[in-house]
Amino acid sequence: MNRISIYDTTLRDGTQGSGINFSLQDKLRITETLEDLGIEYVEGGWPGSNPKDIHFFSEVRKKKRRIKISAFGSTRRKNIPAGKDENLRKLVAVRPDAFCIFGKTWLFHVEKALRTDPEENIRMISSSIRYLKKTGREVLYDAEHFFDGFKSEPGYAILTLKEALSAGASWLVLCDTNGGSLPFEIARIVKEVRKTFPGALIGIHAHNDSDNGVANSLEAIAEGARMVQGTINGYGERCGNANLCSVIPGIELKMGLQSIGKENLIKLTRISRKVDEIANLIPRSSQPYVGENAFAHKGGIHVSAVARDSRTYEHVAPEMAGKSNLIFKAGNYGAALEKHPEILGRLLERIKRLEYEGYEFENAEGSFRLLLEDEVRGKKDFFQLKEYRVIVEEGADGDLRSEATVKVKVGSKLSYQVAEGDGPVNALDSALRKALESFYPPLKDVTLTDFKVRVLNAQKGTAAKVRVFIESRDREEGWVTVGVSENIIEASLIALLDSIRLKLLKKK
Repeated sequence: MNRISIYDTTLRDGTQGSGINFSLQDKLRITETLEDLGIEYVEGGWPGSNPKDIHFFSEVRKKKRRIKISAFGSTRRKNIPAGKDENLRKLVAVRPDAFCIFGKTWLFHVEKALRTDPEENIRMISSSIRYLKKTGREVLYDAEHFFDGFKSEPGYAILTLKEALSAGASWLVLCDTNGGSLPFEIARIVKEVRKTFPGALIGIHAHNDSDNGVANSLEAIAEGARMVQGTINGYGERCGNANLCSVIPGIELKMGLQSIGKENLIKLTRISRKVDEIANLIPRSSQPYVGENAFAHKGGIHVSAVARDSRTYEHVAPEMAGKSNLIFKAGNYGAALEKHPEILGRLLERIKRLEYEGYEFENAEGSFRLLLEDEVRGKKDFFQLKEYRVIVEEGADGDLRSEATVKVKVGSKLSYQVAEGDGPVNALDSALRKALESFYPPLKDVTLTDFKVRVLNAQKGTAAKVRVFIESRDREEGWVTVGVSENIIEASLIALLDSIRLKLLKKK
């Protein structure tokens, strides 16, 4: 079996990382993105921990998809029947494609964290898996702290795996939960597990506390593991999880094995940056394979040699590692771009200029679609914004009030409207809608669902540029638009205008 299953836990383990908090719509968009990449499993969250994760499973079931959605949870609590354990019942209630539950394999944790005896812990693992298996769905067992447990009491650690397998677990996932194991230890222990359970499907879940998350994952694969759990860009608690943006190219390009397929590697850079933008994080330029500097050379000798043959100082071909492919990303517009290279050239130059100004289109599919539409079919002006004004004032009661005034021209007609809002952007949005809805009634269906702001050049202080992402939805779908300016109101307005224009373009 040369195919490696990729299990993405960005939406659960990744959110444990500092500063990462995904909204429901963020999680749904990332799921669609991971499916596009060819990921086999995505872990949607822990239904027993918060209502947002329960809502995610409810919403994701409504969508057509190939990707398997997994629900994460723990084994039952001690001395409680599995069928009466509230967390297990919530797992079953969300009706995922698969369950992934973790249990204790390290006696130290059994005694200190669970405060129970080794025999009850074994029963907790076995009865929990049997309960979930009754649903007919796949059950993955995450053997928490397995490598530490094996190094301490190998017999007991192996016994927990044996019980999980006997109870019906499809996968035995060995977890380096503290992230402190080294590659040679991973190799030795995975080899022992494979020898003990020759027919079992083994997975690896590595954390990065010793900066070995990727190395440990690849070492486990080399010894026979056939599943890798990790996150996009290595998000995760403390030092993060194994970075799938490095693990996947290692599997495909270095080890000659299959995971998402080489044809999907070209999407990896785009998707890495898109998830960073959704998380409102600055992409790490030095990240292997997908970082901006991954194939950049500064030294004169390096540059000269690479110009003759990239293999002199590049370990893989940059195009195989996933440099952006504009035609591929263009979707339905791709054929027109291939047929008319002059349009493609203009589009590339325009995108380069806008990116230099601070724009980012990986997470702004709406604005990107408008760029394509403008270049391929010509810009359609549905209206003109002639004037706008935004006022924020503090009333006698100490409350802040926002008011926006806009004047728009549709054809030969002018519309002048005033609106109040919960903030300046909300007021501006309301005024624009009031001004345009009489001309374009479909705008009544549009709602703003998210608003993100990123400071681009913080060293300039209050004169810094900001990038604003606005997520909008109608009854059919959602889209994201982007604006950039030194003025946060103007950046928001640019994104708002794109959102409105895209809706009108859809109806047209």
